[in-house]
Amino acid sequence: MKKILFLFLTVACVTAVNAQDSTSTATKKKKDWSKVTLGNRANDHLMIQLGYNGWASAPDTINTKGIPRSLNVYFMFDFPFKSDPRFSIGIGAGFGTDNMYFDKTDIDITGKRSNKLTFKNVADTNHFKKYKLATTYLEAPVELRFASNPTNTNKSWKFAVGGKIGTLMSASVKGKTLQNKNGNTINAYTSKEKAKRFFESTRISLTGRISYGVFGLYGSYQMNNFIKDGMGPDGIRPFQIGISISGL
Repeated sequence: MKKILFLFLTVACVTAVNAQDSTSTATKKKKDWSKVTLGNRANDHLMIQLGYNGWASAPDTINTKGIPRSLNVYFMFDFPFKSDPRFSIGIGAGFGTDNMYFDKTDIDITGKRSNKLTFKNVADTNHFKKYKLATTYLEAPVELRFASNPTNTNKSWKFAVGGKIGTLMSASVKGKTLQNKNGNTINAYTSKEKAKRFFESTRISLTGRISYGVFGLYGSYQMNNFIKDGMGPDGIRPFQIGISISGL
């Protein structure tokens, strides 16, 4: 996954450089960007991301299923470079939510049965038909941005690389519809448990975006462990790939 994210960021940087070179060739004259008036351009103040949420380096014994999803919503401030407003720094705040789904699994998130976070296979006994682990983070993203047309970013190629730091607000597991080992319904109820004790309280991630106008693609990779050392499966690093909507 590290190689995929590195390739994603490399393509973004190379494309940005090529876009800049193409613009210079077309005009056959170097433009004095310091004299450009930006006016009320859209500065990607609001950013919404919907993506696929995966776990890099997760043990094969953890039985995931379905399409794990992430939703990020940030409000950003944009600070263009005076010498070249095609480049800017974006700083903001918001929240990120991740949902991972499991098949015939019981997660001891509260530590009632063990002093570690365990993912127990319960296919041969009672289990929930639908089961997920959900986490919510308060996050602060920082980006180095490039826009090929800084005066009208809604009709411009845009590229961004950066990172974000987050603090864990909540972690919970939720199960729906209890079944026996044969898949027959025992009780159509919902169970929910919450606890943060096994998870790292801080998340540090690398991020990248490529977009044209308000629509684009994004990726992120968590640099530190998802679960505390010695408190569960080692080395799990969540990552996201998805679509991004940015504007205002």
